[in-house]
Amino acid sequence: MMAFSQDPTAPQFVQDPYPFYETMRTGGDLAFWQEYAMPCAVSHRAVSALLRDRRFGREIPPEMAPDIAPHLAPFYAVEAHSMLELEPPRHTRLRGLVLRAFTTRRIKALAPEIAQLSHELVDSFPDGPVDLLPAFCAPLPVIVICRLLGVPESHADQLLAWSNAMVAIYQARRDRAIEEGAAQAAQEFSAFLSDYIETRRKHPADDLITHLIAAEEAGEKLSTPELITTCILLLNAGHEATVHTMGNGIKTLLETGTSITADTAEPVVEEILRFDPPLHMFTRYAYEEVEVFGHTFERGDQVALMLAAANRDPAVWADPARFDPARPISANTSFGAGLHFCVGAPLARLELQIGLPILFERLPHLRLAAPPQFANLYHFHGLERLEVRAG
Repeated sequence: MMAFSQDPTAPQFVQDPYPFYETMRTGGDLAFWQEYAMPCAVSHRAVSALLRDRRFGREIPPEMAPDIAPHLAPFYAVEAHSMLELEPPRHTRLRGLVLRAFTTRRIKALAPEIAQLSHELVDSFPDGPVDLLPAFCAPLPVIVICRLLGVPESHADQLLAWSNAMVAIYQARRDRAIEEGAAQAAQEFSAFLSDYIETRRKHPADDLITHLIAAEEAGEKLSTPELITTCILLLNAGHEATVHTMGNGIKTLLETGTSITADTAEPVVEEILRFDPPLHMFTRYAYEEVEVFGHTFERGDQVALMLAAANRDPAVWADPARFDPARPISANTSFGAGLHFCVGAPLARLELQIGLPILFERLPHLRLAAPPQFANLYHFHGLERLEVRAG
């Protein structure tokens, strides 16, 4: 396995990580990223296979779990119950409960609300330049997930602030201040949801929180900490990736002069997801000694699955660095695969397929007002500003 060095916080990499992925892929399916001190799957076939390989998982083997620093205890108290970080049987039970409430019917029923909200957000744009991230890309998914869960959307800004503080702990720029901010956000977020869950126990409604409570009371044994963590996960994951995808997608559409309408939304959105996804790396632990793609992993070894590198594998897509919505839709890895395939993928796709055509149809002369810049968020990939003019 060939070794490569790249600081994930270096400005040039933050703005365009894809050349480094191409370099890593010259070493084959697996490459060793020195700064992360772990092998990385960089081909589409390797990423796809490892996402589905049950010999690897998200949960660290218990005998290898590190001690948690006291200042991080509130954060990891939440993470301990996250289905994103768990494997069966706990993952199976939590995911089943969420999917029982997070149904296809319930998601499809949100389409008129997503359309109406998209129009309202465009109506509220100020005259002159506007930064689409806070004006459109962020409020659309966070308000939708608030409505789905049953959390008052008047709290959207606070929920967004807590979410941003929590997910920052996964970024390469993580430091003590970020860790303390994540822990404080986790504590405050948990307290808010604990109070709100108690309110919903007394006053049920037709929302996701009420349905999760009902499942707990029906004998599914979803504990209150699990319920709180599940709501936090849905709120965080329910908007974070969509905000980045929407921003990256608008940038790409404007830079390439590509149009999007309700009729073309599906292929255009799929190409956006392939071309510049919101999450670039997802890690797994080996649960036994296993040899894959010419490398032997020992129990507890980590491997990074490079989702964005897989999406630009020339073995799957011709001229993969070119944005081309006319490509046949094929399996990109942006939402993962296997047991941990993103439960929110249908909702994210719906928001993108409805919101983006409305934005471009309402503002046919939309253009960039300043060169877009990516934020230092790796292993996430999203813009820090997206300033545009409507006329």
